[in-house]
Amino acid sequence: MVNVTFVTEFILLGFTELGGLSMTFYTILLLMYLISVAGHSLIIIVVYMEPKLHTPMYFFLVNFSMAEICSTTTEVPKMLANVFSGKSTICFGCCMAQGFMVFAMGAVEFIILTVMSYDRYVAICKPLQYKTIMTNRLCLDLVLLAWVGGFVIIFSQSSVLWTYPYCGDNIIDHFFCDVGPVLKLACADTTLVELIGLIYGATFMWGSFGLSLISYTFIIATIIGIPSATGRSKAFFTCASHLTVVIIFYTADMFMYLRPSTHGDTRANKVVSLVRTSLIPMLNPFIYTIRNKDFKAAVWKVVKRKEESMEE
Repeated sequence: MVNVTFVTEFILLGFTELGGLSMTFYTILLLMYLISVAGHSLIIIVVYMEPKLHTPMYFFLVNFSMAEICSTTTEVPKMLANVFSGKSTICFGCCMAQGFMVFAMGAVEFIILTVMSYDRYVAICKPLQYKTIMTNRLCLDLVLLAWVGGFVIIFSQSSVLWTYPYCGDNIIDHFFCDVGPVLKLACADTTLVELIGLIYGATFMWGSFGLSLISYTFIIATIIGIPSATGRSKAFFTCASHLTVVIIFYTADMFMYLRPSTHGDTRANKVVSLVRTSLIPMLNPFIYTIRNKDFKAAVWKVVKRKEESMEE
């Protein structure tokens, strides 16, 4: 390694394929980001201010929204700042930290989605025991498990990236420091770490997805057994929004990461990552709230409360 210059910063190419349409595209991304942050912030504020929403389901939803805000804020503002400032660089440490945060928040979201599946299972399959099972202590423990577990799981993998030498090309064909494009730039054989990461990711994703699937198997069986059509419809809509998010999340991430990190079409990866980073976080607040009468009623209560306080 004599006379070798190590990389101190990376260049993020972003979406160079867009050409003259890039500014319009990135402006739309900025609007999507602002809508996403506003929507998740609204969920957090309304749940905090409305006592009727102080239930396990909304407690988990608040933590999910916090993870969503952290995840999209880790990627999108840096990408937009580079575009609007005419720069495209990111320091080595910033790149590694960005990759770690993106995947840590993703792991937190997966665990919370699994916990929410269990919450829906208890609510629909064991309604009379719901309050005795989903205690405040259990909910807090499950949320702590999600946040601590997510960080620990990803740190054990991300720390390996720091140890690799990066001494050649420093151009990342992506809009953030995804693990695959970064590993392509390493001046060492990355086969083993990719294999370990693939096994790790497959175990974690399929494990959490399997637990959610078990919960929904029991949920569907219980819903089918409800005699009245009204009861079946009400029970279904209780978990429909969460089931929709679970399907979207797992489909996108399994497509991206259940194969060797440096493999796959770069353009397809960027498009799927963009959907996962911008479109899904923007839609999630609407998916969880648009058909939720309790949440909409709580929003109006909060608004009226604010109007009354301003009049006084």
